[in-house]
Amino acid sequence: MRIKISLLFIFIFNLSHSQTTNSQIKNYLDNLNESEFSGAILIAKNDEIIEKRAYGLSSIEYDVQNKIETKFNIASITKMFTAVAALQLYEQGRIDLKTPIGKYLPDYPNEIVRNSVTVHQLLTHTSGLNNFYVNDLDKIKNSNYEEISDFVPLFANDTLLSKPGTKYDYSGSGFVVLGLIIEKVSGENYYDYIKENILEPADMLTTSEIQVDSIVRNKASGYTSGFGQNKNLKKNDYYLTKASPAGFYYSTVEDLFKFSKALRNYKLLDKETTDLMLELKVKGYNTHLGYGIDIDNRYNQTIIGHSGGWYGIHCELMDFMHDNYTVVILSNIDDGGKTGASKVADYFKNLIAEKELEN
Repeated sequence: MRIKISLLFIFIFNLSHSQTTNSQIKNYLDNLNESEFSGAILIAKNDEIIEKRAYGLSSIEYDVQNKIETKFNIASITKMFTAVAALQLYEQGRIDLKTPIGKYLPDYPNEIVRNSVTVHQLLTHTSGLNNFYVNDLDKIKNSNYEEISDFVPLFANDTLLSKPGTKYDYSGSGFVVLGLIIEKVSGENYYDYIKENILEPADMLTTSEIQVDSIVRNKASGYTSGFGQNKNLKKNDYYLTKASPAGFYYSTVEDLFKFSKALRNYKLLDKETTDLMLELKVKGYNTHLGYGIDIDNRYNQTIIGHSGGWYGIHCELMDFMHDNYTVVILSNIDDGGKTGASKVADYFKNLIAEKELEN
């Protein structure tokens, strides 16, 4: 009897606590000013959407409002798609995580990479490969890339930043190499593989690799402040390319929520492989990482997911694993870490994850 009463008390307490948190979330979103944030926000509890809001303009010059269904560039959140694709092929026994990539890419132009870098290192940013989007920004011509292989000349012959397996260096280049391996092993174009094996199973029907100059309904333009340095915004088209395995897919808050659910509920990978993906592998700049996913243990509960940041882009996909909240934040304006999407993300981390855990 005492056990039943205790369980009932815990249930009532947790229900009341969730209702209080949900009320705080609603109040915050009701009072969020469009001058503070431009984009869309979705909040779910126990895999049920409780709030979804849009703020600001998808096109400033044409005075078009952002909507829930607006497609935003998600930058490096794309890496989660690539990681899941690689792990699907691992799960099928077609990729070995600890074998040098030359097994799959015998003609890869960099011999050191070919003979020493593994898929494990690519997935954990420990390959020594650089981040070509940053290193080669002045060389990139945004309309020159149709296939994954078109990106390779930007970095293939660069000197490694460190000996493979010894140091964490965030690497967009490494994820492009993962894309090449996915193509080689699956026999499919990377974009087709992602669509057939991730987007369609997760019912992510509005997510795709839109070309920079595409005319698409409900697509947000990006506007850069130079990461909070400039008051006058500039369009970010110059800084973008077609999506690669390292970044720049377009998606919506609802589609990314569907991806989160599909991943956590073993619809994209089996439980054993999902658990492998979520195991701590390496310490990054701020958080720990699994395979292509951030595992943030800096708060009073674990937050898993990924961020996406670039000129005119700031996005967050966060799953709060104790309280079962999912928060998706997509913005078409970058910030300096204290305003915009950063401020919104910090609010939810503080509200949901910095409190003491209840028993």
